[in-house]
Amino acid sequence: MHIRVIVTITDYYSPWIAKTVQGISHNQIMLFVLAILLITTVSSHFIKVIISKWHPENEDGDDDSLSNAGSYIGVLERLFVSGFIMSGNLQGIGFLLVAKSVFRFGDLKDSVDRKLTEYILIGTLLSFGIAIMIGNLYLKVKSIL
Repeated sequence: MHIRVIVTITDYYSPWIAKTVQGISHNQIMLFVLAILLITTVSSHFIKVIISKWHPENEDGDDDSLSNAGSYIGVLERLFVSGFIMSGNLQGIGFLLVAKSVFRFGDLKDSVDRKLTEYILIGTLLSFGIAIMIGNLYLKVKSIL
């Protein structure tokens, strides 16, 4: 009902948006919402549980990172990877992986802390793997609907 109200109000202000949305079934909308929830909330908790047994520590005790930045970066990268898969733009995944590697290279190259490097690598691989699985699962289920 909530989605129907949004579509009706949108139709009043911009009829072409509502006509596009009306071609999508409720099952497809619910599948997309489920995929977004799995990509963001569920997978974040899953990754946190898996990597919680490791605690990389900075040797100099200087922590200049933003609060919860790693969690937000992980959610965004999973959204991008799954979005690239869902839209059929697989080359975007390679671009994202290269871009992340370039930004992280300076942090990890100068770091003598091997634990931090391994921690980041485990988190990144888990995040990408989960995003790829959810994106492919979404496409398979969507083709059935």
